Formats: sequence, C-alpha cells, structure tokens
Amino acid sequence: MKRAAWLTAALLAVAIPCAAAAQAPRAISAHYDMFRNGMHIATMTEAFEATDGGYRITRDSEAVGLLALFIREPLRVVSSGRLTASGLQPQFFEGKRHDADPRRARADFDWSAKQLTLTRDGRTDTLNLPPATQDLLSTMYQFMFIELEQLRLFELSMTNGRKLDHFLYTINRGVEIDTPIGRMTTIHLVKQHRPDESGTEIWIAPQHRNLPVKMLILEEDGARYEQVITKLEIKSP
Repeated sequence: MKRAAWLTAALLAVAIPCAAAAQAPRAISAHYDMFRNGMHIATMTEAFEATDGGYRITRDSEAVGLLALFIREPLRVVSSGRLTASGLQPQFFEGKRHDADPRRARADFDWSAKQLTLTRDGRTDTLNLPPATQDLLSTMYQFMFIELEQLRLFELSMTNGRKLDHFLYTINRGVEIDTPIGRMTTIHLVKQHRPDESGTEIWIAPQHRNLPVKMLILEEDGARYEQVITKLEIKSP
C-alpha cells in the first residue's frame, strides 16, 4: 500500500466523478440482518431523510438470540449534514447506546476550518479534515452520488468517531449475488489491506440507487461478520 508505484497508480485511478445531476431520494428505509460466523446476532434498521438541502441518517442495531441477554440496549448511530453537488457532506456523527455510554463516540466536521474533532473515552482530539471525508454511516449512502461504473479503484477517508482512517478499494462489476430481497447484479468493492489488518467487502446494487445490499468484515482473529439486506424502500423526491 505504501509503495510509490502503487500509490501513483491509485492516484491516477481514483479521481472520483460524482453524479452531480443525481438527486437524493426523499427517504430510504433499509433493514439488515447481522451474522457472526454464520450465527444471527443482530438486526439493523436504517432511515435516510433528505430535507431543505440537508440529510439525516439513523441506524438502530439490536441484539437477537443469546446475545440479547447480555446486550439489552440498542446501539444508535446518527449522521447529519448538508447535501451538495458532490453528495453528502457530514457535519455531525455520533454512536452510543445511551447518554452515559462510556464508549460513546462523536465526530464534528468543521469544513471551513478543515478540522475534524473526535470525542471518545473522555478525550477530544482535533485532526486535519481531508476533502470529501465521510463518516461510518454516511459512507454507505454516499455511493448514490458516485459513478462507480467508471472507476477501477475507490479511495475514501472515513471516521467512526474514534479515529480517522484512509481506505482503498478495488472495484469489480457485474457480480451476481442472492439476497433475501432477490438476486441482483452488484458492484463488488474489496478493501486493500495488510495480512495483519481486517478485511472489508461491500456489494452495492445499481438497480437500487447504489445502496449496499451486503457487507463482509473479516477480523484479524478470523471472526467473520456479514450484514445482509432484508428489506428496502426508496421514496423518490
């Protein structure tokens, strides 16, 4: 990843064209099942809303089965910000189970000052804010504004409220998968990573406004997490 030749090729390939003419849906409702090593452990409900030049996304994750005996409160993640010609521009991100949650994480985006403020574990850090940075939640909906069909690689700066990461994905088109809402042709994104890092794969559906319909995370310890769409409703403007 740090080799000069690889970076040069990446920079030439990831000048990301945005579908400026694309208009955000008025609302999106999505439901996912989460699995760990094949066992159903949680359900996720997401809601996207676009109003008056802005957007708001919420995700509620709730444990199921045996895990629900130990994790009783749902995890709520929120992202809000502006709608621009290039898509979503986050201004606020937060993830917590409740107001006193010790693992509560928050990100504040100051685009004029080009600063990102992260608040977590009783600490606050201010970092330089790279252009087009997304948060953990807005990333999944920013795909609606990116013409991935024209790219070989996809480059992304993203925060989860605890840290700021930079990712590079390879893009494979025309990948057929089966989902609970039907078989579909997807665009398959695979994160480039070292052997000691976690791996991520994302399948997005052009027929559903480039929204993710499946995600796979492979942890360093071998744990396999899968997120699969079970219901999707898109309301046009």
